Amino acid sequence: MVVILMGSKSDEAHCATIAEALDALGVAHESRVGSAHKTPARVLAMLAEYEASDRPRVYVTVAGRSNALSGFVDGAVEAPVLACPPPPDAFGGADLYSSIRMPGGIAPALVLDPANAALAAAKILGLSDPAIAARVRAFREANADAIATADAIAATRGDGTEGRLA
Repeated sequence: MVVILMGSKSDEAHCATIAEALDALGVAHESRVGSAHKTPARVLAMLAEYEASDRPRVYVTVAGRSNALSGFVDGAVEAPVLACPPPPDAFGGADLYSSIRMPGGIAPALVLDPANAALAAAKILGLSDPAIAARVRAFREANADAIATADAIAATRGDGTEGRLA
């Protein structure tokens, strides 16, 4: 299970992309809203419920600006945390620094692309779930097949190069 935790409702569109990619990989997920700054006790209670479960899980945190949420969650849970902040639209992208630099002992992984955050979560869960691992493998094979098909088309364009370097 993947818990997608957004810092505010304004992150919903970014989270929807993560959820769609998880759906495509057949990975169960839940979306929640909680702020490390505004509702820390609520977030800790929510995390305690998830951590009490035997079910394997990965947290994907989505928060912009200071992104305290990712480090806050990582410090409170045993499961892996993936930080996937929404693209910053102000301050020249400096918001990302709050996702990159974490204190010692706090280690959420940073994945900027929402679909790739879903893929990373699926790979982690696939370590203990053969069905998820098989779907990740099929996804990767489909990507490789698409590249091979594109190469075959490029190699037969009839421009005289026949796929060779000039």
